[in-house]
Amino acid sequence: MLPKVIPLNPKSTVFVAKVEGVSLAEPLASETVEALFYALDTFAVLVFPNQALTDEQHIRFSRYFGDLELATGDYMKQDDRRLQMELNDISNLDCTGGKMEAADPKRLFSLGNMLWHSDSSFKAIPAQYSILSAKIIPATEGDTEFADMRAAWNTLDEKTQQKCLGQVTRHSQLYSRGDLGFTEFREDQQEAMVPVRQALVRRHPRTKNISLYLSSHAGMIEGWTVPESRIFLKRLTEHATQREFTYRHKWTVNDLVIWDNQSTMHRAMGYDNKELRDMRRTTIAGVTSSLEEMPAWVSYIKK
Repeated sequence: MLPKVIPLNPKSTVFVAKVEGVSLAEPLASETVEALFYALDTFAVLVFPNQALTDEQHIRFSRYFGDLELATGDYMKQDDRRLQMELNDISNLDCTGGKMEAADPKRLFSLGNMLWHSDSSFKAIPAQYSILSAKIIPATEGDTEFADMRAAWNTLDEKTQQKCLGQVTRHSQLYSRGDLGFTEFREDQQEAMVPVRQALVRRHPRTKNISLYLSSHAGMIEGWTVPESRIFLKRLTEHATQREFTYRHKWTVNDLVIWDNQSTMHRAMGYDNKELRDMRRTTIAGVTSSLEEMPAWVSYIKK
């Protein structure tokens, strides 16, 4: 039996759905994987309730969607990590499993997740999908918001669309963390955070839908001054994150959520650091640069 896909967002029939009738702890039939890809192409964010997975089961499920990134984009050295490299540690726990102090640099670095972003847009080949599992959640707060970048593009006025087409942005964690006043980087981190080029408007490789490609990691537009770049990017972000384009997910233990970074942005919401939060994310590596198809589909849009 194929999984049941139920629209979850009262503001949109094509953005965010709940998936029932499938156990992700078990190997999946090819027909089920195909159905999940179709649902992800349609809704961009899928919520799977009641999925109590081990780390190995989480990783195995993730591999149905592509190769995994290794967790090289966080602040921690490999020896300081509590999880294997296939898992991003989205928590306030240190390597021993104890709660981080409020002033811990690793915790302060992670506050950048509260800015609107697309995962791994700071990599030359950005991520396709992210798959986040909730192990321990705070009693209140700690939600995650998602924004539909397809709808954001479709509702831009034509003049602004034309202004966006063909533009290339530079992305780096130096920009996103710099917005928070975070400047304490090791030399090896600075070398790893050299800005990369991304398209401001991208065409989805599977669905061919057009989306704005925004992120807090975007710090400038090539050929523009930095102030003009950031004003325009902030204006686009304000448009893209209007309430009508967003969905706020309130987590339950053992929820698993997968989202398409090629069609969405997201951000974490704050919570009381006195409470524990343990969430683990796999990230599906991208295959091509956002720039590679840009000339062909930009000319197509302009016709």
